[in-house]
Amino acid sequence: MSELKLFYRENGRLKISKSIETLKRVDKQDLIWIDLNDVPEATETELEQFLKIYIQEDEEIEEIEMSSRFIQTDDSIVANAGFLLDNFTLEPVSFIVKNNILVSVRNTGFKSFNETVKKIYANPRNFPTGYHVLVTLLETRVEYDADVIEELTDQISALSRTLNTDADLDQDILLQIKEMQEKVMVVRQNIMDKQRMVSNLLKSSLFPHELLQRLTMVIKDINSMFEYIRFGFDRLDYLQDTFLGLVNLQQNKIIKIFTVVSVIFMPPTLIASLYGMNFRFMPELTWRWGYPFSIALMVLFSVAVLYYFRKRKWL
Repeated sequence: MSELKLFYRENGRLKISKSIETLKRVDKQDLIWIDLNDVPEATETELEQFLKIYIQEDEEIEEIEMSSRFIQTDDSIVANAGFLLDNFTLEPVSFIVKNNILVSVRNTGFKSFNETVKKIYANPRNFPTGYHVLVTLLETRVEYDADVIEELTDQISALSRTLNTDADLDQDILLQIKEMQEKVMVVRQNIMDKQRMVSNLLKSSLFPHELLQRLTMVIKDINSMFEYIRFGFDRLDYLQDTFLGLVNLQQNKIIKIFTVVSVIFMPPTLIASLYGMNFRFMPELTWRWGYPFSIALMVLFSVAVLYYFRKRKWL
């Protein structure tokens, strides 16, 4: 849904407008944050002319080269990063800061943006410039990312418990592990985007010195999340190896059963084959107890093989 929000100060009070026409009556020094959510191109063009900035196209925002992800000029900063959606896809977001005004460009809604708006309403004095809004957006986003990682960790633990019984060893488990691995990789890419962006902001000469400590805390939180991501990768690899190992054990048991059955029936089969020959002179053919004797011989050999297997603890 297309939406535009302008946060500005008027007579010392924080106000919000959803009309681009507000720019005509508001002093640039009173503007704090302009949030563009899937707005028409005409609106972007008007904003570019008003602030003397350049809003990148979607293809440029999605570029992975460092020269496209972070750009600093004499009076402005452009930083692009991927924000994680609930379906574990990354949606590109572009931030432009010039003359203490933050312009955010996105094509979908994010919980972190809504939460930041609530924080601005709760304590408007804590957001004198767009830089303060940007730092709060990053802090809020990292908190949400931490919640996502915690939820993934719980899902991995639940998946691990399903490997306790042989009945659950089907391909659905393997597919779930693969799906988890893909989610963890997307989360890792999302965290790497934030790390690269915050690292560049820390190096920027335009960023207010008073906010560097908060950015430092953000980068520390991001680095700590990498440990959890790495742990998640290791657990999923372990689960995959465990699953394949259990499947091999299950298959070995089945093969073992077939092997034992085959060996047990080998002596009776041999005896039956011997007495099934159609030679003219076979002493047992005219013997009265020949049939019971052959049956008893088959049973005796089968029991002997079973006893031998039991004694060797192969069964």
